[in-house]
Amino acid sequence: MLVLVAPGQGAQTPGFLTPWLGLPGVAERLSAWSDVAGLDLVRAGTEADEDEIRDTAVAQPLLVAAGLVSAYALFDGPEPLRRQVGMVAGHSVGELTAAALAGVITDEEAIALVRARGLAMAEASAAVETGMAALLGGEQDTVLGHLAQLGLTPANVNGAGQIVAAGTAAQLAELAADKPEGVRRVVPLKVAGAFHTEHMAPAVAALAERAGRLAPADPRIPYVSNADGRVVDGGAEVMRRLVAQVASPVRWDACMETFAAHGATALVEAAPGGTLTGLAKRALKGVLPVPLKTPEDLEKARAAVAGTATETAASAAAEESA
Repeated sequence: MLVLVAPGQGAQTPGFLTPWLGLPGVAERLSAWSDVAGLDLVRAGTEADEDEIRDTAVAQPLLVAAGLVSAYALFDGPEPLRRQVGMVAGHSVGELTAAALAGVITDEEAIALVRARGLAMAEASAAVETGMAALLGGEQDTVLGHLAQLGLTPANVNGAGQIVAAGTAAQLAELAADKPEGVRRVVPLKVAGAFHTEHMAPAVAALAERAGRLAPADPRIPYVSNADGRVVDGGAEVMRRLVAQVASPVRWDACMETFAAHGATALVEAAPGGTLTGLAKRALKGVLPVPLKTPEDLEKARAAVAGTATETAASAAAEESA
């Protein structure tokens, strides 16, 4: 089974969208989405520097747009994608990408909603100086206990020995000076606030108002939620979870457990790929991880898609003959 995933904030780098603009129709699509977002996505993804694309209000729509164009480039559009992908998920803001890929909301609705999300979260982040840091290594219970002592939130439980802590700048400084036992490194993330914590509560209300204007459809691909790794069947429930996750922890470890339980054999990460495939390499043994970083990666990803299609056909034939 093929799993398609979309990365979250922090995956962006200056100019990462440049090579994708050479593909047919991408520039036109991004231009149209720029009008929806009220933000020049092409300039942001090609010319903007690191500080500009670190801005939550810029980074989030840029990531969703990149995820959509790269996924559609791989499958030649949304309909072929929905026929060939066995499961879809996104990390944090990547859940909006996943919702559009699954047909819960349209691409334009995803771009408008993520722009509203980014602006609301940027405003919430400005109230208090907060941030996030990844902890690499350590036993999970030990790390979680240490974070609780410091008043930090385990905002992302990513599996594969990685937990992301979020809180105030003072709390994160204390963490850097006093790492949990077994943790090799504490790495500050390129984000502007303590996402998926109580600090984002004001953004939840703003996003709920915007999301309430939409009429979501039920997912056309099994959709795995960050909240608990569950497959969510109803569009309304997907939207409820998308709103709530702004101030709730991401359980990517649970998502990967769901992929494994459903027989995943390949995992393709939409652009800018690398983060989630890195986790998959360590946590999902026997699953082929393929990141889409540039269009040069499409050939390898298409081979992975073809391979899972062959496996599915063989499995179906075996069941019929049994």
